[in-house]
Amino acid sequence: MTHNTASQTTSVSTEQPELLPARTLCEYAFCPRAGYIEWVQYDNADNFITLDGTYKHRRVHGREDELPSLDAANDSAPKIARSVLLSSKRLGFIAIIDLVELTEDLAVPVEYKRSKKPDNPEGAWEPVRVQLCVQGLLLRENGYSCDHGYIYYIDSKERVRIPLEESLIKRTLALSAEFRRITEAAEIPPPLENSPKCNGCSLAPICLPDEVGLLKERGLSHRFEPRRLVPARDDAMPVYVQVQGGYVGKSGDTLSIKEKGKKVAEAKLFETSQLVIMGNAQVTTQALQELMRRGIPVIYMSTGGWFYGMALGPMNRNIDLRLHQYEAVRNAESALILSRQFITGKIRNCRTLLRRNARGEISKELAELMAAAKKAATAENQNTLLGIEGNAARIYFREFSRMIKKESMENGFTFQTRNRRPPKDPVNALLSLSYSLLAKDLTVMCTAAGLDPFLGLFHKPRYGRPSLALDLMEEFRPLIADSVTLNAINNGIVTSKDFVYGGTGVNLKPGARRKFIMAYERRMDQLIRHPLFGYQISYRRVLDVQARLLGRFVSGELPEYPIFLTR
Repeated sequence: MTHNTASQTTSVSTEQPELLPARTLCEYAFCPRAGYIEWVQYDNADNFITLDGTYKHRRVHGREDELPSLDAANDSAPKIARSVLLSSKRLGFIAIIDLVELTEDLAVPVEYKRSKKPDNPEGAWEPVRVQLCVQGLLLRENGYSCDHGYIYYIDSKERVRIPLEESLIKRTLALSAEFRRITEAAEIPPPLENSPKCNGCSLAPICLPDEVGLLKERGLSHRFEPRRLVPARDDAMPVYVQVQGGYVGKSGDTLSIKEKGKKVAEAKLFETSQLVIMGNAQVTTQALQELMRRGIPVIYMSTGGWFYGMALGPMNRNIDLRLHQYEAVRNAESALILSRQFITGKIRNCRTLLRRNARGEISKELAELMAAAKKAATAENQNTLLGIEGNAARIYFREFSRMIKKESMENGFTFQTRNRRPPKDPVNALLSLSYSLLAKDLTVMCTAAGLDPFLGLFHKPRYGRPSLALDLMEEFRPLIADSVTLNAINNGIVTSKDFVYGGTGVNLKPGARRKFIMAYERRMDQLIRHPLFGYQISYRRVLDVQARLLGRFVSGELPEYPIFLTR
């Protein structure tokens, strides 16, 4: 079973949202949760299976035909129409039929499937037969006779005849009525339990079936360990452009980066997850349009790493999720519950980083941080929580220099206290840049998950500030940003000579900034064992999972937001 492309879903759902697409009913018959996500939450994704299916459908989707009039159809010569769009308000269905064969007034729908013919008596699984049945009913509604259809399996090159029997019609209409009842109730169906249907499903990163199932039963004995249903790492990676005065153009399926008319770098579009413009570089209209079409964000930052904003194509259409987010922000109790989790996670992860890396005796400081984490978990209001967080940060940064090697401190990497805007020493300059990079990535993750990155719960909304991204960032500051900074200092990736001192501020030189960004990206790509779910996954994938779990919590599906705590 495969999912259809997001572009096809958009064209149907936005034009006639009251009509149920045949392929979505097929999805619902296969997995009610997947059907709900696709049609009600307007969320979708591609993977290699869906892209392969789109490619194999190119012959029938290469052009859009209209059915001939009934008078013309009565001609005995057979006719073929491809990619035929039909709908019926009475039935409440809409469908794009891959192929329709016509002889006189008899119309036969043909549904193409990328796979091989299944080994079952009907020669097709029920969801596909339901999809074909909807197509047959729409042909009848438009005046044609239709008593059967065909499933054509592309891989095995086999055709299976499916009669439109009364039992199939009743089952199709019953599923449609059931789906509409669930839609009106606005309650997402539960995930399938340890189902093989989840393997290869393009919606698995959105649905998170095993993760949601586990978190719903947290504290109870569960019957299976969560499976890693998505790749541990992303194939695509961010592309950073730091060439001042350069520009980015498109050449075929490749981004071309030029300086003074000379190409200095290139990147394949399918290997690009973000285009990050740091400083004064231009992006051509052709490149920008293609990036938007592919859903690749273009992020604009200053040369020092200040996040300006991003350009993106159509935003995630899950407005229901954003409405739940707005309600959570307005509700002081729910906002406090989430804020406690964010800050508790941050303090505990800061404590772990100190415990692992600090030189000397720090048992007193570790005890203070653990006490602060416990207080944060039970803080009575946001102001109290803010005070607890500030005190914990003071303890943490007071001991931060203990994690810097002595030889690095002797070479100019001394640290007294956290300062910014502008950072006054090399260590703070690196911390500020790493925090900016992390905020940028979490802004992208929140947007992709359907959340509003600018409306936070702990960080109050401020013009241009991605407050929700900063909320999610709290628990990952020590694990990603601080760790990258310490690694770059202690392993000589940057040296004290890599900084420019001007006025009261300190900045990295361009070459050193490139090296530091590479160190940051290596950290994001590092595989770790998820402390809660047990499978191996990169930090970049962890951020995506956390953003989507936050969405499941604010929409009421999960009893709590799970903190990510390193072991």
